[in-house]
Amino acid sequence: MTKLSVNINKIATLRNSRGGNVPDLLQVAADCEKFGAQGITVHPRPDERHIRYQDVFDLKKQVTTEFNIEGNPTEGRFQEVVLAVRPEQVTLVPDSLQAITSNAGWDTITHQARLKELVRIYKAEGIRVSIFVDALPEMVEAAAETGTDRVELYTESYATDYPKNPEKAIESFIKAAETAQKVGLGLNAGHDLSLENLAYFYRNIPGLLEVSIGHALISDALYYGLENTIQMYLRKLDCVI
Repeated sequence: MTKLSVNINKIATLRNSRGGNVPDLLQVAADCEKFGAQGITVHPRPDERHIRYQDVFDLKKQVTTEFNIEGNPTEGRFQEVVLAVRPEQVTLVPDSLQAITSNAGWDTITHQARLKELVRIYKAEGIRVSIFVDALPEMVEAAAETGTDRVELYTESYATDYPKNPEKAIESFIKAAETAQKVGLGLNAGHDLSLENLAYFYRNIPGLLEVSIGHALISDALYYGLENTIQMYLRKLDCVI
């Protein structure tokens, strides 16, 4: 079964835009789980423009499914917080301070020595590690050399090209997924997956363990409601709740 992990960054963005605690991030996370989500994802950044470091500690106390913290291990307090919280999974993403959102995967060849060290540190604490990569077989193969448990395929190009030519859009992702299977890596995926393109991706990507979806899902919830939206996404993954 492919798990749905809901990224709740956008809820924190809305809360922070007004101050106070509306919407209540912790309540939304609990509701996502109650409505069928199999994980909660957050991506704290050093400027805390959405998820705050304190949110990470607060969420750890209540998440009952799977807690995934993603971000750049070289920026801000990320590594300190992850090691203190010890989530089920950490996803290493090479986003810069200036990035509005994640916009590239790791060059796992150039940065292999650093990634090896990071993977060693997190796995020593019992944290499963996933490395965010572009859908390139060579990057998946080099990721395997770091000792990581999984890779997460950066799916923005798939989402952009899907409306024009689904078969072409997914071609490189199938190859990357097959490479992950060959080298013994678990496979996650995320970024711009949506109700429009998720089912096709799921049905064509072998060994897909988890998708992390935030922006599209939270946006859809404005129209359909959070519970209904999560159920709609689960149905795209052939999950029966």
